[in-house]
Amino acid sequence: MTTLFISDLHLSPSTPETTECFIRFMRQEAIQAEALYVLGDLFEFWIGDDDRSEFANQIRSEFKTLTERGIPCYFTQGNRDFLVGQRFARQTGVKLLGDETVIDLYGRKAVVLHGDTLCTQDVKYLEFRKKVHQPWLQWVFNRIPMSIKKKIVSKVQSDIKTDKQTKSLDIMDVTQSEVEQVMQSHQVDLMIHGHTHRPKVHTFELNQTPCTRIVLGDWYTQGSVLVFDKNNFELQQRPFSG
Repeated sequence: MTTLFISDLHLSPSTPETTECFIRFMRQEAIQAEALYVLGDLFEFWIGDDDRSEFANQIRSEFKTLTERGIPCYFTQGNRDFLVGQRFARQTGVKLLGDETVIDLYGRKAVVLHGDTLCTQDVKYLEFRKKVHQPWLQWVFNRIPMSIKKKIVSKVQSDIKTDKQTKSLDIMDVTQSEVEQVMQSHQVDLMIHGHTHRPKVHTFELNQTPCTRIVLGDWYTQGSVLVFDKNNFELQQRPFSG
């Protein structure tokens, strides 16, 4: 049996190839797994749990089918889908995780997270993150008409795109000292995250202990899956074409 990890799919009605690859993955691979972890940015932008569009319902249906078959599915909010909430969890059967969660992987403790909080040099983004995670602001946003929500989201997406074009790649990568602090605080030697779109297995020593940081890949040109079992793990790609 395997445990599967994915992140940064950025699913959207405008990227049907990605959606098709995701659905194929859910129906052919996830259904046979021991568990599935989605570590943020499943959506290009999740406008709210009240989204009843055909696209949103399709994605909900895939998760519900999986969990009804008895496959545990865990979801960590990313910077694009921080509005995924308890209603989505009830509708799909997924379990929402906190910003940092320690899990047991075949006897080895690991901390899983989206990864945005590790990018401490990206001060402007972290300030934005702090604002939009305020409960009162989310409460207000979730109660305004869908038409207004869409306009706000469109403006936010435009601002994000403009901001990324002016940032250096180093600013948008993780800070090693923050990685080490998080791992030390949870007393683990394994970290799994996404967000940076730089899939790689990093190894280093922390207090003379060998440590591993696995970065998940994005789904812009192909699927990206971390396959983990009791003996080994591997970052794998999935072609968009069937």
